[in-house]
Amino acid sequence: MQQSFLNLPNIVNIASVPHRSPFRYPGGKTWLVPRIREWLMSLPQRPKEFIEPFAGGGIIALTVAFENLADHVTMIELDNQVAAVWKVILSDDALWLADQIESFNLSYEEVYHFLNQPAKELKTQALQTIIKNRVNRGGILANGAGMIKKGENGKGLSSRWYPQTLKKRIIDIYAIRNKITFIEADGLKILEKQLDRNDIAVFIDPPYTISSKKAGSRLYNHSTIDHEKLFKVASSMACQFLMTYDLAEEVLSLAKLNNLDTKCIAMKNTHHAKMNELLVSKALNWIQS
Repeated sequence: MQQSFLNLPNIVNIASVPHRSPFRYPGGKTWLVPRIREWLMSLPQRPKEFIEPFAGGGIIALTVAFENLADHVTMIELDNQVAAVWKVILSDDALWLADQIESFNLSYEEVYHFLNQPAKELKTQALQTIIKNRVNRGGILANGAGMIKKGENGKGLSSRWYPQTLKKRIIDIYAIRNKITFIEADGLKILEKQLDRNDIAVFIDPPYTISSKKAGSRLYNHSTIDHEKLFKVASSMACQFLMTYDLAEEVLSLAKLNNLDTKCIAMKNTHHAKMNELLVSKALNWIQS
């Protein structure tokens, strides 16, 4: 394996990337969208299917669907809260969800009451998840996450509440629902069934729990993953794939063990701090700069 590193002088301005997802997702990949376009356009043939096995907020899968970078998109997510949102948005209940978001009275009292009542229907669970995602610090849905208190400019809970924007995003996704399939499942198990396919492209963004920091364990309810198995499965797939990880010695070691290429890419986190993340694939010579 040839190990290489790339620190871009110009970090992607995420304000220039279309924001398609209704989620504000910890570990989201909006900053990677230009690289995904570059990667898919470099492939010798257009993918018949684009698979994202750890979809989360879904910005990459949504970009591929909206920009017609593959014939079809499959999103996979294990978290039942997140799954509820995608199932509803891709169903005829999407318009109900959009209207409920637009009319919701976002006060501490109303939020507390609504989030603490049992969701008897999937669409109610979806609405609860969107509200929780928007009022919790950092958009974290994991158990124990706390709500925003002061927020930006003293706006409190409404700091991240943009009902008209959220409504539009949901309606836009609903309009292209025929391009997207959602599966509530363990993404790694799904990948194991795709080993022989060479007509697909796979984007793998697992919880970052391999290094000593284990950042992902604080952000997601389903953060436990067999990273060694994931690398083995990815390296065995006949298709093209792109994987992202935090820059850690453990990741570099697994990449080397599985004869995979790595590149370090500069990005900014939600607090605008410059960081490096790792791209992992069979070959990364498609990167232009």
